[in-house]
Amino acid sequence: MTLALTVALLVAGAVYLFTRREMLRIILGFVLIGHAGNLILFAAGGTDRRTEAFHPSADPSAMADPLPQAFVLTAIVIAFSITVFMLVLAVTGDKDDDTAGTVEKLDVEAESRSDGVRHTPRKTARQHQERS
Repeated sequence: MTLALTVALLVAGAVYLFTRREMLRIILGFVLIGHAGNLILFAAGGTDRRTEAFHPSADPSAMADPLPQAFVLTAIVIAFSITVFMLVLAVTGDKDDDTAGTVEKLDVEAESRSDGVRHTPRKTARQHQERS
C-alpha cells in the first residue's frame, strides 16, 4: 500500500511538472516519472514477500526474481543519460531556436484572446542582441 501511494505521488508530481512550460520543470517531471516506473518494476520482483534474489541457503521458490532488479538498474542508467541529454538541450537549445519565440508569441496571443487582457511575449536572447 505504501509503495502504491508513493508511486501515485510521484506520478502526480510528474504530471503537474509536465504541465508547466519551463524545460527544467519538464526535466524534473521526467525524473519523477522515471522513479515511479522504477518502483513499479522493483515491486514486480516480489521483494516484499520473498528473500534476497541470490542467497546460498534459501529455497529457490522463496527467492525474489532477479530480472526486475536488473531492469531497474538498466532503467536508472537510461534515465540518467536521457536526463543529462535534456539538461544539455535546456542549456543550449534556447539560443539558436527561432521557433521557441514564435510558439510563445502564439501562446501569448491565444491567452490574450481567452482572458481579455493584453499580454506581451518575453524577449528572447536573440531579440536582445538585435536591439543592442
